[in-house]
Amino acid sequence: MLVSSIEGAMRTAVVAGIAFAALSQAGPVNYTQKYNWKNHEAEGSSIRALNSDDSWAPLQDYVNTTLWNEHGVDAVALDPNDASRVYIAAGIYTNSWDPYNGKIMSSKDYGKTWSRANFPFKFGGNMAGRQMGERLAVDPNNGSILYFGARSGNGLWKSSDYGKTWAKVTTYTAVGTHIVQPGDNGQNGDIIGLTFITFDSTSSSPGSASRRIFVGTADTSATVYMSEDAGATWAAIPGQPTGFLSHTGKYSPTEKALYVSYVDTANTYGGGDGYVYKYYVQSKTWVKILDDNGTGFGFGGLSLDPQKNGTVMVATYHQWWPDGNIYRSLDGGATWTTIWDFDWSGVQPPVQRRYNWDVSQATWLPEVTGDKATGWMMGTLAIDPFDSDHFLYGTGATVFGSHKLTNWDRNTKFTLSSLSYGMEETAVLGLTSPPQGPPLLSVVGDVGGWKHDNLDVAPAKAFLSPSWGTTRSIDHAGSRPNIVVRSGDDAGGLALSSDSGATWHVHASAGSWTGGRAQLSANGDFVVWAVNNALYVSVDEHPFQKVPNIPSGSYYTANDRKHNGLFYAAENSNFYVSTDAGTSYNKTTSSIGYIREIGVNPFRIGDVWVASTSGIWHSIDSGATFGRVGPATDAYHVQLGKAAVNNGYPAIFAAATIQGWAGHYRSDDGGYTWTLISDDNNGFGTPGNNVYAADPRIYGRVYIGTNGRGIFYGDANAASPVPAAADVYGQCGGQGWTGPKTCAHPWTCKVSNSHYSQCL
Repeated sequence: MLVSSIEGAMRTAVVAGIAFAALSQAGPVNYTQKYNWKNHEAEGSSIRALNSDDSWAPLQDYVNTTLWNEHGVDAVALDPNDASRVYIAAGIYTNSWDPYNGKIMSSKDYGKTWSRANFPFKFGGNMAGRQMGERLAVDPNNGSILYFGARSGNGLWKSSDYGKTWAKVTTYTAVGTHIVQPGDNGQNGDIIGLTFITFDSTSSSPGSASRRIFVGTADTSATVYMSEDAGATWAAIPGQPTGFLSHTGKYSPTEKALYVSYVDTANTYGGGDGYVYKYYVQSKTWVKILDDNGTGFGFGGLSLDPQKNGTVMVATYHQWWPDGNIYRSLDGGATWTTIWDFDWSGVQPPVQRRYNWDVSQATWLPEVTGDKATGWMMGTLAIDPFDSDHFLYGTGATVFGSHKLTNWDRNTKFTLSSLSYGMEETAVLGLTSPPQGPPLLSVVGDVGGWKHDNLDVAPAKAFLSPSWGTTRSIDHAGSRPNIVVRSGDDAGGLALSSDSGATWHVHASAGSWTGGRAQLSANGDFVVWAVNNALYVSVDEHPFQKVPNIPSGSYYTANDRKHNGLFYAAENSNFYVSTDAGTSYNKTTSSIGYIREIGVNPFRIGDVWVASTSGIWHSIDSGATFGRVGPATDAYHVQLGKAAVNNGYPAIFAAATIQGWAGHYRSDDGGYTWTLISDDNNGFGTPGNNVYAADPRIYGRVYIGTNGRGIFYGDANAASPVPAAADVYGQCGGQGWTGPKTCAHPWTCKVSNSHYSQCL
């Protein structure tokens, strides 16, 4: 979890209260079943608003496939004189493989609805340097004026009409030169660009444009530029420090001084050196007020307390040992204290903390963070501008904060709490819903995964022994659901549990392999592991054997929940079946499109479903033959859960494109007809980044794991109709027929003529 901006959300919430977003988008089907969706705390970068009870309200749950890149937020800005106006710079990656350009989104109703201004280049909400900033800002004297500092060498942009239209500021030529890792095709290979924009509110009167504006760049020669004529001309501020990148800049109008934190790199995971400087506008002098003194970190998030002149706080930039730290000064940086001190005497514990730790909202945190109670990857920090006792900062695991901050100044301990309820930022990578025990098991990036005993509260414990940062897959044995397997990104990357995920041990033959996708046979004695571009099988934890007759590649695997010997695998467009518990496979087809997911009926042997680039396919003979089902033209996921009371078919859930609309659907009649269950308020991002599980115990319940919004589970509205099914020999179709169009399991609707179809 990496939170790139807090101050904007805090200021919106304090002034405006709760804010929600819901865009009106017409679906492609005539009937959308109302689903009761809930977000289940599970620990992307979408925007939230802070509520008065310390919870966070999402503003972008409307995001679906067509608006996918809006889940990436590169910057947040608020109008300091009109709390209803919120702005975000939306876009995820600047790489060539991201097809979407960036956009500035504007709201004048606290984020309930949004307008969009499209840009001719990309933004990078998940690129390196995303903690720097803010690179989007509203003029405090004239709210119609906004500035945006772009990445990729695209410079500075300005709007004079509340973000509706934008133009490049051609007189500003310093676009930044820093690239974390030149040549990298991932997050580190692009120009970071501009890092922050801030104004001197005292440089003009309300209603006119602020004359003094500061812009930071990711450049080691000149990093801070200033305009004193409302943006007409710009120049690097003379005498400024060089050698490091500007990270965050904040202006104190009472001191007439600019505070700037510096670090030696924009790498998301670490900095090695840095300092904090203060620029006095009237005397035109720079003063170093904080230095890491060669201890191996730089400085990042910085905040001023507007109610307490000279009060400033700054976080270390990714200090990993012994913990991240926060510095606080009450005299403009002349003297500092830290949130913890190191005792070298050996008499006391080495880290002496000024706070007590409260993780009641995320009781699993100590298992993930270990001895790092302050945090790491601390990229943003904010003091509440309306409450000097309230502050928040983001870490690599959660959002921490306190409502008793000024206890620090009295040398009295304050409580540092996890305050991230509703701030689910980690990518969910795997879900499974067993027929007994906990209703859900999950695995996620960065913080491992959980056993979810109660869907209405956050899980109590993370998966331990082994504890991996990123866990890739999880599966339960169909006939013995207490047996669970998971795979993860560290040595010994395969673990087994015999008590539904409460305790674990490393698979005896896991060795040094990591990651991949692991599946259990129905009885739990066989493990098939797709890892190292091959398939391997182990029985009773004996050494893994490579499956000989399946080509190397990237695999999606699945198991039959009822038959211990049946396994399925997909490699590109090829479908394979194993009848000997994964020891060998036979290819049965390569003509159903690129296979993205295999779903199995947990109640029937050999009932297999496939989501592919050509739609949804179904087999009732263990994958020997397939037929295309329903109107989907493209599908990402298909999973099967408990049937309705009056229908023999299981509930089938799919993320698919039907009638041109990409969404989430359910079928109760074997895939003949589909009901759209996603809606304007619940889009779940792009289906390709979702993971699915259907509940085998509760009809109509599906779990959707997202890339940045945690886990949702949805239940069918009790008032919604369930299609009836005709019994054997009953009519199921024909011209003008208005009765049941499906047959109870296991019968099939057979066409006799254009006027009559019958269940046979």
